[in-house]
Amino acid sequence: MILITGGTGMVGAHLLLHLTKSERPVRAIYRNKKRIQRTKHLFDLCGYADIFYKIEWIKADITDIPALENAFEGIDCVYHCAAVISFDAKDTSALRKVNIEGTANMINLSIDFGIKKFCYVSSVAALGETLSHDRIISEKSDWDPELFHSDYAISKYGGEMEVWRGTQEGLKVVVVNPGVIFGKGFGFEGSGEFFAKALKNFPFYTNGTTGVVSASDVVKAMVLLMDSNIENERFTLVSENLPYLRIMNFCAQLLNKRQPHIYASPFSCSLAWRLDCAISACTGKKRSFTRAMAKASHSNYIYSNAKIKETIGFEFESHQVFLPKVLSSLLLL
Repeated sequence: MILITGGTGMVGAHLLLHLTKSERPVRAIYRNKKRIQRTKHLFDLCGYADIFYKIEWIKADITDIPALENAFEGIDCVYHCAAVISFDAKDTSALRKVNIEGTANMINLSIDFGIKKFCYVSSVAALGETLSHDRIISEKSDWDPELFHSDYAISKYGGEMEVWRGTQEGLKVVVVNPGVIFGKGFGFEGSGEFFAKALKNFPFYTNGTTGVVSASDVVKAMVLLMDSNIENERFTLVSENLPYLRIMNFCAQLLNKRQPHIYASPFSCSLAWRLDCAISACTGKKRSFTRAMAKASHSNYIYSNAKIKETIGFEFESHQVFLPKVLSSLLLL
């Protein structure tokens, strides 16, 4: 049987759909029963409502070892998708507890229960940067502790360190480092915010570039890697490297909305995140624009997907293919 953490998140839900369609026995961890409905919505949306009930759900938390021990009973393989994603400094403690300590728990129990293979969903944020600063980032790029990294990036890098520790104790692993993931069924949260801004005719744009990928490609790659003889390797999962402006223009075009037309310079972005911080401090409102987000909006590093293409011949969907699919699912909400 296969164990999946983060089964109510985007990657975990798409992975559950992919595996149950293949008639594989799966057990998924949940913390809040209401959030299971988000995964069910994805199955309904994709026309697979009947196989949703094949999933064995078990209540557990990756920071709660006794509950996790029950989840590991009878498990052969593990896909660890659970994580906290936040760029708000207020969430630093949660990021480290879940993304690092929780991953350490998953690794320790996988070793104790003799798990055959373990897949960890990391992030391109944990890849680091090339020492030569040539902007091309791959699996071989070095993490430079002297550079600014968001708390999220640090937590994912820390999680990877726990995974590599597991390999030293005999655990077979594969690590995937996806870019910005777009997928059906999860509304305007996360990457869905690109569509939310387009709907509101958001006027501002920056000159940054990011790597994008579809959720379906992420889970396909994960399963192919887990089913292969490949072990103790990491793979960057990025379909394309796109300017933020191009993504926003494409989303606006799909929605027949006005494209962004006001350039937000690095200086104006630095003022914006400070103002957002002040407003949050005074009102208690959740941060909507942080220092890390401001920096990322003007970063232009390019991620290489050559390794997974060369290793297993993987081919990615382009944004012209998967973004309209995501939009169609949003319009059905």
